[in-house]
Amino acid sequence: MKIYTKTGDDGTTGLFGGKRVAKFSARIEAYGTVDELNAVIGVALTHDVHAKVSEPLQHISSLLFTVGSDLATPQDASQKSSVPAITEEHVDFLEKWIDAYQEHLPALRNFILPGGSPGGAHLHLARTVCRRAERAIVALKQDEEINPIVLRFINRLSDYFFVAARFVNAKEGHDDIEWKP
Repeated sequence: MKIYTKTGDDGTTGLFGGKRVAKFSARIEAYGTVDELNAVIGVALTHDVHAKVSEPLQHISSLLFTVGSDLATPQDASQKSSVPAITEEHVDFLEKWIDAYQEHLPALRNFILPGGSPGGAHLHLARTVCRRAERAIVALKQDEEINPIVLRFINRLSDYFFVAARFVNAKEGHDDIEWKP
């Protein structure tokens, strides 16, 4: 199978359901940023991050494909029911891991700077890309109906990345670097 279809040469792309939209549309921006976030996870996983982080990250990477397909499918698409969707169970999965990591971390008393180990720094980068994806999803939601759980999942995911970065850094002997204004 050829990877190129030539159907996007006019600056449009197809959504699930057959509708074609401009490649700069809010929907494409939203799931494109989710795709970028997934690539950042891939980079983070190239570092030897703790197994308590790498295993959930691999699952999260798969879930981000679900987020992308959810966002790429208009709510009124005829085959919406056959496209996987993000659910409350996925939000609960993130919360479970956030709570588990926080049990091993000192309480936050100040803002912290991103950095630390290479894996921790890439998880901080993932957090910022996740926040950008969240902004893109909110922009999409202003004009089009979306699965509301997607927004909750992405919001919780940025929290996950923050705590996972702190956890990885702690496990690798890097203290949080406090912001000193």
